Amino acid sequence: MDIHSLLVFAAFEAASFAAAATGVIFRPGDWYKQLDKPGWRPPDWLFAPVWTVLYASIGLSGWLVWREAGIAALPLGVYAAQLLLNAAWSPIFFGLHRPGLAVVEIMMLWAAILATIIVFHPMNAAAALLLVPYLAWVSFAAALNLSIWRRNRSRTLWQGAR
Repeated sequence: MDIHSLLVFAAFEAASFAAAATGVIFRPGDWYKQLDKPGWRPPDWLFAPVWTVLYASIGLSGWLVWREAGIAALPLGVYAAQLLLNAAWSPIFFGLHRPGLAVVEIMMLWAAILATIIVFHPMNAAAALLLVPYLAWVSFAAALNLSIWRRNRSRTLWQGAR
């Protein structure tokens, strides 16, 4: 791997982990602790290691497509859109305390991940396959988000109280 390719790889990883930054800024906090959550929800400590692996895979996936196709407008545009949608979820759910709106947002994210897999596959099958665990985890996260919203939507906490 030459220096240019290594720098682009670092840029894809940086972009991927930049999406993660909103999750560091907008933390669950006391508001989240008060919510009624399903018994199948994983422990809080599990989310960080899972997301770390997923963000590394997302960055690698984008880089693999770049290596095959260069700056391909459609595939990397869809890729960028899913990163932006990924970055938006934590501010909506944890920052604004809007789990109902976060359900809509995470469904858009899910569709963007699927679209990324579809447009990546013809260019690099490995890049597409690297995103499958991400899609699976977001599917699980969407079900969890929906469950939390449904369990708590009538509580006064949903009225935007902080």
